[in-house]
Amino acid sequence: MNTSAVTPSKGDWMASQWRTIALAAVPATALIMGLATMAMAGGEAAAWIFAAGIVPVLIALLVSIVRSLSRGEFGLDIIAALSMSGALLANEALAGVVVALMYSGGQLLEDYAQGRAQREMTALLGRVARTAQVYRGTGLVETPIEQLQPGDRLLVRASEIIPADGQVHGGAALLDESSMTGEPMPVHRNVGDTVASGVANAGAPFDLLLTHTAANSTYAAVVRLVDAARFSKAPVARLADQYALGFLAVTVALAGGAWFLTGEASRAVAVLVVATPCPLILAVPVAIVAGMSRAAKRGLLFKSARILEVLPRIRTVMFDKTGTVTDGYPKVASIEPAAGITETDLIALAASLAQSSQHTISQAMVAEARRRDIALTPPTDVEDIPGDGVRGLIAQIPVVIGRPDFVASSVGAMSLPPGEVPPGSTVLGVAINRRFAGRLIFMDSMRDDAVATIAALRAGGVATVTLITGDQAIVANDIGKRLGVDEVIAEATPQHKIDAVTEAKAKAPTMMVGDGINDAPALAAADIGVAMGARGAAAAAEAADIVLLVDRISRLGEAMTVARQTRTIALQSVIVGLALSSAGMVLAALGYLPPLAGALTQEAIDVAVVLNALRALGHADRTGPAA
Repeated sequence: MNTSAVTPSKGDWMASQWRTIALAAVPATALIMGLATMAMAGGEAAAWIFAAGIVPVLIALLVSIVRSLSRGEFGLDIIAALSMSGALLANEALAGVVVALMYSGGQLLEDYAQGRAQREMTALLGRVARTAQVYRGTGLVETPIEQLQPGDRLLVRASEIIPADGQVHGGAALLDESSMTGEPMPVHRNVGDTVASGVANAGAPFDLLLTHTAANSTYAAVVRLVDAARFSKAPVARLADQYALGFLAVTVALAGGAWFLTGEASRAVAVLVVATPCPLILAVPVAIVAGMSRAAKRGLLFKSARILEVLPRIRTVMFDKTGTVTDGYPKVASIEPAAGITETDLIALAASLAQSSQHTISQAMVAEARRRDIALTPPTDVEDIPGDGVRGLIAQIPVVIGRPDFVASSVGAMSLPPGEVPPGSTVLGVAINRRFAGRLIFMDSMRDDAVATIAALRAGGVATVTLITGDQAIVANDIGKRLGVDEVIAEATPQHKIDAVTEAKAKAPTMMVGDGINDAPALAAADIGVAMGARGAAAAAEAADIVLLVDRISRLGEAMTVARQTRTIALQSVIVGLALSSAGMVLAALGYLPPLAGALTQEAIDVAVVLNALRALGHADRTGPAA
C-alpha cells in the first residue's frame, strides 16, 4: 500500500506555524527597538526601524491577498494592507508597526485555533502490518506487504490484521470484522470463504490465499475514500470575512473623503489605522480557542474552527449502529436453563469455564457472573477449540460451552432443543455432566443514553435522524424503532454510507456519527463527522471533525450547545468591534484622532473584544465536570 499517496504532510503545517511565529516576532522586535532608539537617538532613526518591522508583514500580507483573490476569496485583510501602506507613505511608521504587530499576532492566534485540524493518517495506515508471513518453498518468509501478489499463501497468526483480500485456504477462521462491517460478533469463515483486508484474526492461525494486492484491497480502498472525501470539503470562509465588502467600502470612502475635504493625508491614514479589523481578526480566533478548550473539558475534541460555525446549523444527523448507539460489545440478554438447572448454577459453571477464554462472548459471560456476585471456580483440563467452544472440568464436573452444534455433539445429539432467537443475537449452548444444561443469549445492547441523546438533538433543531449500518435489516429496524429515528438504512457498505451522506447534505447540513473503519469515509464526507474515540477505530477518529474522548453519546447535545454559544459570543465580538471601530473612524476623519492615537485606540478596542471573546471559556463550569 502506498502510504505517501494518502498521508497529508504534517511537516508542511509545522513549517507554516514557524513562519507565522517569525512574522509576528518581526514587528514586535521592531517596536521595542524603535521605542528604545527614539528615546536615545531621536525619531528619524526610529522611523527606519519601525518601517523595517512593517515591510515583511506587509509583503506577506500582500502575497496572501493576491492568492486569496485568485481563488475568488475576499477578506478584511485588505484594510490592514491599506493602513500599513498608508502609514509608510505618510511617515506614520510608529502607528504602522503597531498595526503590523496587531495583524501578525492575530494571524498567530488564528493559526493556533486551526492547528488541531491538521492530523495525519498514521494511525489508520498503521493498523495494517508492514510485513506478512508468506509460504516460500518449505518455510515462511517475512515479506513487506507492498510485495504481496495474488496467489501468495500467507500464515495469519492470532490477533493479526489481514493485510490484503483473499480466501481462507487452510483451517477455519474466526474473524473480528466489526471495524469493517459494523457487526459486533466474531464471524466464522470456512475454507474458500472470502476475507477482506483490515479485519482481525480473533481465533487460531490459518492460511490465507491472496486474491488481490494490498494496494487494491478493501482496506486500501477505504483509506482512499477517506482521503477523497476529506479533500472534497469546500473551505468555510472566516466568520469575520462575511462583513468584509461593506466595511471596506465604508472605510475607503471615509478615508478618501477626509483626505479630499481637508487635504490632510494623515487623516486618511488615521481612518485606515482605526479601521484595521483587528477586533475581527483577533476576537474570532480567541472565542474559537476558548470554545474548543471548553469542549475539551467535557471530553469533546473539536479538530477545527469551522465546526463552531457549522454545528449550530446541523439539521440532519446520521448514526452508525454498532458501538455508536449500541454498546459495541455483547452482553448476556437472557439465560435459559434446562429443566432441573437453576440460572445461578448455569451461569456459575459456564462462566467458570469461560474464564479460560479470551473470546468476547466468554468475557461477557464472566462479567455477568461478577455482576450477579456469583463465585467462580478455576477450570482444569481445559481444551479450547477455536471457532467452536471450550470444554473442561469445574470441580471435576465436565462442562462444555460453545456453538449449539458443538455442544449438541458433545452430548450425543444432532441438535439442541429449539428456542426463540432474537434478531441480531448470538446463542451459546451449555452442557453439564454430559447433558444439555441450557443456553445463554447474547446481544449488543442499546446505549442507555441513546434515546435521550436523540431527543436532545431534536430539541436543538435537528429535524431528521437516520440510522445507517452494515448490520442486517431485521436488527437495524428493531434498533431504529426503539430509538425513534426517522429512517433506517441497513446492510450499507462504506460507499453506500458516503452516497447516503452526500444525498442528505444536498438537502440540509448533515452530521454523521460513527466509530468503525467502515464509517471513516462517511465521517469525512459529512458536513460534520463525529467519532466515538474512546473505543472506536483510529480511522474514524482521524476522518472526523469531532472526537468524543469519553464513551458517552450524550455529549453530542453538549457539543451543539458549546458551538452555538461560542458562535454567538464570536458574533457579539465582531459586531461590538465593528461598532467601536466605526466610531473611532468618524473621530479620526474629523481630526480628533491622529494615526498613533488611532492605533492605540484600536488596541484598546482589541482588548475589549478579546475579553468578551474569552467568555466562551467562562461557560465551562455550567455543564459540570467531565466524566
